[in-house]
Amino acid sequence: MHSDILKVQHALGEKIIGKSHQLQLAITCLLANGHLLIEDLPGMGKTTLSHALSQVFGLHYARIQFTSDLLPSDMLGVNIFHSHETDNEKQFSFRHGPIFSQVVLADELNRASPKTQSALLEAMEERQVSIDGVTHSLPSPFFVIATQNPSYQSGTYPLPESQLDRFFMRISLGYPAWEAEKAMLLQKDVTSVLPTLIQESQLLYMQRKVNDVHASDAIINYILSLVSESRNSGEYPNPLSPRATRALLQGARAWAFINARGFVTPEDVQAVFVAITAHRLVSSDSGAAASSTHSQLLAGEALSKQLLNSIDPLAA
Repeated sequence: MHSDILKVQHALGEKIIGKSHQLQLAITCLLANGHLLIEDLPGMGKTTLSHALSQVFGLHYARIQFTSDLLPSDMLGVNIFHSHETDNEKQFSFRHGPIFSQVVLADELNRASPKTQSALLEAMEERQVSIDGVTHSLPSPFFVIATQNPSYQSGTYPLPESQLDRFFMRISLGYPAWEAEKAMLLQKDVTSVLPTLIQESQLLYMQRKVNDVHASDAIINYILSLVSESRNSGEYPNPLSPRATRALLQGARAWAFINARGFVTPEDVQAVFVAITAHRLVSSDSGAAASSTHSQLLAGEALSKQLLNSIDPLAA
């Protein structure tokens, strides 16, 4: 399995050049059965990454372009009335929306109204949607990649803390280095389709195996010490929730699994810590952090690193 994951990383690295750490975090998020938020300026490769992930894992992909006039029914689906049908049970049929895909790209999520945003996040949390009193299960695996534009751009609705907390991980691709961007310009066929390297059944098996990665009491105490510090120190505007605690453990397990280990080390927790906690620690009311998505991103990363440095894993 480890060799298959290395092949996936290599294939993705040919599409998204010079961003190996972010790619490994994205794979970690998928294996941990979470959802990914990517915050960046337009044109940084967010859509390319989401499409490439669906290709190498052989998953059905759908892109939803979020706009201010997008309705929940445009995303979830709608019941269609058949006026010619005499059987009452067949007068309505459900037409599935694009949310019924295995990899869903919620492009420019913060351009949609809060009502539409909440409909997506309900589907992410419950892995199902309810239309006119009938519950419809979403496919498995189900992986949402949401992109968010800087909040200073026109027509954006900032995500509140309760919605951000439902994203397992947040990453930012950022500008490429000189050599990476030069290599990108020299690519011959940027639209080529990546081959399927891991089948759907293999991915589901890997997601189950992540749960079997051993986390000792010392590791769990280390995670709890970090979370407790965020709640008790008074230095963090939005302390970490129990959902964040579970995400830290699951993310560390998935990172260890990717690196072919059956047990979690403190380094695994540290590798995923900023990506899992930075978007959770910052409050939208925290002064300069609220001025733009970029400054909020930087403030969150600074708080995460400060929190990580405040706890010695050997003393936890």
